[in-house]
Amino acid sequence: MNGFPGMQSGEISPGLAQLKREHVSLRDKLADLYTLIEKIENDIDVEQTFAVLKKGVVTFKAELDPHSEREESVLFPMLGEYIGTTSGPIAVMEYEHEQAKSFIKAFLKGAETETISSEKIKNLAELVKNAHNILTEHFTKEENVLFTMAERMLSDEEKEELFRRIQEI
Repeated sequence: MNGFPGMQSGEISPGLAQLKREHVSLRDKLADLYTLIEKIENDIDVEQTFAVLKKGVVTFKAELDPHSEREESVLFPMLGEYIGTTSGPIAVMEYEHEQAKSFIKAFLKGAETETISSEKIKNLAELVKNAHNILTEHFTKEENVLFTMAERMLSDEEKEELFRRIQEI
């Protein structure tokens, strides 16, 4: 996988390993949200399920925001020095971050209303489903493309800097 001395094939540096571990937790939360969305789509305890979905989205966002910040303010610019940021993989990753955050923000804004019809709840749940679909694929692309590129391109010193800087966020 890489040509760095002392690093076995398949191993990744600590900073990238942390970002990848964060994906595991985020994926688990996305799966839980998706289960709630399916209940809403199937008219199962819609109002109660929606209340749980709202709490779940707030919890998910609280974890997603610092993760995204680590990538957007540290990893992307560092890797961008090698591959650019205005087009290509980093531009795509940033766009997908924006899309997912936009869906989550729209859901939370719409969910502020005291009484919401079942139809409106289903429409709001669709926003979370859109974020789910984007992020599920997005995490896989980051792990299989972006993290692999970063592992290959960043120097050992840059990898240490990446790890140090993401600890600050």
